[in-house]
Amino acid sequence: MVFMLPRFSKILVPVDFTEKNLAALDIAFELAVANRARVTLLHVVETLDVESDAELEQFYDRLQKRADAELERMSQRFTAAAIAIDRKVRFGKRLPEILKCCNESGADLVIMSSHKPDLQKPQQTWATLSYQVSVLCPGPVLLVK
Repeated sequence: MVFMLPRFSKILVPVDFTEKNLAALDIAFELAVANRARVTLLHVVETLDVESDAELEQFYDRLQKRADAELERMSQRFTAAAIAIDRKVRFGKRLPEILKCCNESGADLVIMSSHKPDLQKPQQTWATLSYQVSVLCPGPVLLVK
């Protein structure tokens, strides 16, 4: 009998709280169980390139609270299965923040939702966040369509 060592020990799952994230979360859950992996759920709040003021800070504070609540909700299944889970909210531009979190967390797999490519307009496909992450991330990326 051959026993395989777990391949992935740290899985990063960037989420934007849309329904398309559900398939990526399902796969992340299955792989985390099979590999006894730690999972990090990451949400990036895209910031505006304007001078900050009190009103903008209140707006970001509301987004932080909403993101914290959504990440908590999304993590419940992982917690119930005794899977180690981290929840992170970052502010900035999505692509650099995802790549930075990937490096900082030591993620050896990124799982994120994507879309089916439009073969009639391939340039639009290459410009999407998921495809940019798949090219620029130093490790494996699983795009769930």
